[in-house]
Amino acid sequence: MMQRMIHPGPRAVERATAVRADLRPISGVLQAGQTVMAGVGDLFAQNGCKGGVVWLDGVTCDPMRYVLPAPSTDGIHAAWYSGTHAPDGPVTIGRATATVGWKDGAPFLHCHGTWAGTMGHLLPFDSVLASDARVHGIGAPDAWFEALPDAETAFTLFTPQGTGTGTSLLARILPGEDVITAIEALAARHGIANARLHGVGSIDHIRFTDGSRMGCHATELRLDGATLTQGRATVPIEVVDIAGTIMRGTLERGTNPVGVTLELLIERTDT
Repeated sequence: MMQRMIHPGPRAVERATAVRADLRPISGVLQAGQTVMAGVGDLFAQNGCKGGVVWLDGVTCDPMRYVLPAPSTDGIHAAWYSGTHAPDGPVTIGRATATVGWKDGAPFLHCHGTWAGTMGHLLPFDSVLASDARVHGIGAPDAWFEALPDAETAFTLFTPQGTGTGTSLLARILPGEDVITAIEALAARHGIANARLHGVGSIDHIRFTDGSRMGCHATELRLDGATLTQGRATVPIEVVDIAGTIMRGTLERGTNPVGVTLELLIERTDT
């Protein structure tokens, strides 16, 4: 029998939360010698944005530090993180997605990506830019993710905040909700039929449309070209499990419950 996540706290009534956001494209150069966190924080400040998403494709770090998903050993959390992986020398990121916001009054990010034949959760305060790197993203001046204590999971998690009046969304889907149907329901609630979908999170045991599966409760994923078309979501992902196994595929409808969280930027395209 598959091991499903059991979270320690009371189940929140609202299973998907969102704030409206007025999105704008952003780009700039992260400076060599900065931590990834400092570089991204400066980039968003220079573009007048408080939150959003940024892609770190092609960025080289030295040192590079990251963790994998792991089983929990504290008797509280449903999953946890591995020890820190510390490869020698410079490491170039293949593809990586980071949601961007704030924690304790300072910029913060949550990044999953692939590098050096593996995939993981980047530690942005411990990974340093080895050279200047031009990156691109999408930002919001009036909406952001805030790292807040979450009673249901006992984690501190990015939660959408803001007073935006735009037509796109920053969103979070909570544990146990099917990714496809939850995205569609959330978009429909806000009158969005067509969008590009960006984000990171986890799924508790994964099933793909080609019949393949990732049989693990603790995973780390990034959306990879996901879209909403006439109200129906198509969600390709890259994902890694506790053993470091990487899989890529499109999520099957109705069989992919969020593990701990799924942070989303829903970039409306029908306006």
